[in-house]
Parts: sequence; structure tokens; C-alpha cells
Amino acid sequence: MSLLETFKQPNQLPDHIMSLSEEAMAKRVRAIKQQLGARLFIPGHHYQKDEVIQFADATGDSLQLAQISAAAKEAEYIVFCGVHFMAETADTLTSANQTVILPDMRAGCSMADMANIRQLEQAWERLQAVYGDTIIPITYVNSTAAIKAFCGRHGGATVTSSNAEKMLRWAFAQKERVLFLPDQHLGRNTAADMGIPLEQMVVWNPIAGRFEGGGAEQLEACKMILWKGHCSVHEKFTVDNIRDWREKDPNIQILVHPECSHEVVSMSDISGSTQKIIKTIDEAPDGSHWAIGTEMNLVNRLKQDYPTKQIDSLNPHMCPCLTMNRIDLPHLLWSLEQIASGTPANIITVPDEIKKDAKLAIERMFEHV
Repeated sequence: MSLLETFKQPNQLPDHIMSLSEEAMAKRVRAIKQQLGARLFIPGHHYQKDEVIQFADATGDSLQLAQISAAAKEAEYIVFCGVHFMAETADTLTSANQTVILPDMRAGCSMADMANIRQLEQAWERLQAVYGDTIIPITYVNSTAAIKAFCGRHGGATVTSSNAEKMLRWAFAQKERVLFLPDQHLGRNTAADMGIPLEQMVVWNPIAGRFEGGGAEQLEACKMILWKGHCSVHEKFTVDNIRDWREKDPNIQILVHPECSHEVVSMSDISGSTQKIIKTIDEAPDGSHWAIGTEMNLVNRLKQDYPTKQIDSLNPHMCPCLTMNRIDLPHLLWSLEQIASGTPANIITVPDEIKKDAKLAIERMFEHV
């Protein structure tokens, strides 16, 4: 389901839920969790609201949560508090007797929607005509199951922000060039860290169906073909934000996610995955100053969890991820009530033929990290 389609989804919440106070909703969620016991498992992504994350049985990034969900063999219902592609990954990895549910079907991901299977199939045909059998497709896990499946069918794999470099080294051992989807920034930043010059990277525009920029020599020499996609949250962090913080606070340390632009990552002190960001703050000395370039819910949670450290958002005007915040306490309660009544809703089901190839791409990653 595309991001546009998610916004067309009606608000499914009944009046009896909307009339409850937050305290009453929380009490009802706790009661249903107790009632269902081990039959229910609630994974919560780091970017979720506190009102939701308080009920998570596990917190983490998308792939980590999908793995944990698959390991929770007693759980019949996985109520995934994240976005659509994450629930797809969970359905891909869990067993047939486990049902994956997304509390609000409007919780999509603009980055994942920037690469659809029709665009990729057309791009692949054109790229094969230019480069022949010299390309391996690699996709960030922040992509649809169909994109993962394409990579699986064509010898490629998935990557996370924490293992992207290791997987790119594996990919270059297979083929001369990498098509990296859907986040151009993670691809560019990772390749640059490996010593690949920017002159050997080109951007593929799936809307226009062509390369952007780069002359004939650059196209011939390219090693990284970067899909023109991005995270709408992380692209909002700018070099001006960094300059402003350094001017305001000489003790500030800039910590950003590699989904930020190459210019921002290059000017930061540290860049890394969500797990690396959390670990860096956890290990930082008391009194240290940090401006963090990632989703606001996580930044605010780090501020609460580490009050002896000065923690702020790199962009003071940043808002939380809009679609991630679709999962809220009312929708969580509604989805649990549907399960308790024997009528589970918003079930995420990946077709078997897509699931098989998507799982292959994920398993290739597991084999090499």
C-alpha cells in the first residue's frame, strides 16, 4: 500500500474508544494483554510514541523486531507498532500460524514508497541494456516486500544501516556494480566510507526513467547506482543546522543517522544506525552535549532516559515522523479489542511467491553479517 493510499483509509476507530480518557485506554490495553498472555506479542519501533512504546514487549529497529517476533513462537498475534514495510518483513519471517497486524493501515513509509516494483522492473531492463550482467541489486530493509523479493530473485540481498558496509563489500565481490535502493543517502554515505569516490556514483531517477547528472565518463566508470529515494525526516537535517549548533555551543557533538545527506554526515562527529546512536549516548560521559539528527520521538526519549547529558535535536524545528505517529494508543487499543473479540483486523499478508524471494534476500544478509 502506497503512502497516498494509506491516507485514503478511513478512520476505523469506534466512538466508544474515542470517548475514553488516555488513562482508561491504557488500563484496557493492559487488561487485554493480560487476557491474551503469550498469544500476543507487541514489537515497538524506536520511533514510536511513548504512549505506545510503554506497552511494547520488545523495542528495536525494524529487522530486529521482525526477528524477535519470529522467535516468539507462542505468539499467535504480532501487533507490530511501526509502519507497513516493517509489518511485511515480520510476516515474511514469522511462521504460518502467526498473524501480523498493523494497528493503523495508514502507517506507511514515504521512503519505501519511492521504489515500487513496476519502476524497478523498468529500471532493471534499461540498466541491463547499458551495463549488461554487471549489476547486483541491494535494498535497504526500509522497502516493500516486492522490492526485497526482486533483489532475492536477482542474486541480491537486503541491508540495514548497521551492516550496510559489510553487505556492500559482499555485493562488490559478486558483481562490478551495485544498484542500491531505495535510499540514495545511505548508499552514498556507505560507499564513501568504503573509499568509493563520489565520481563513481550516479543517481537513477525512477520517475523520469533516466540517470541524473553525470557525463558519459562518469556513467561508464560508475560503481554505485543510487536509486533516487530518501527519508523525509532525515533529509530535513542540514549543514546550516550543524553550523548553528557549533556557533552556539563549542562543546556540542553532532550525532546523525546515515539516512542524512552526505554533506550533513561529512560534517558530523559521528554517524551510525539507530542502535549506534543509542549506544553512543548510553556510553557518553555525564555533562556531554549532543545534537542528534534522527527522528524526534527517539531524541525525546533519549533526553528523558539520560537527564545527566544535554541532548537536543539537530534541527530544533523537526517534527516526529508523520506516518510512524499514525500508530497511537487508540489504534493500539482498537486492534487489541478486535483480537480479543475474535475478529482481528488490519492483517498484513505477503503473498507466498513474494515472501519466498524476499526471505531469500534477507537470509543472504544473515549469512554474511
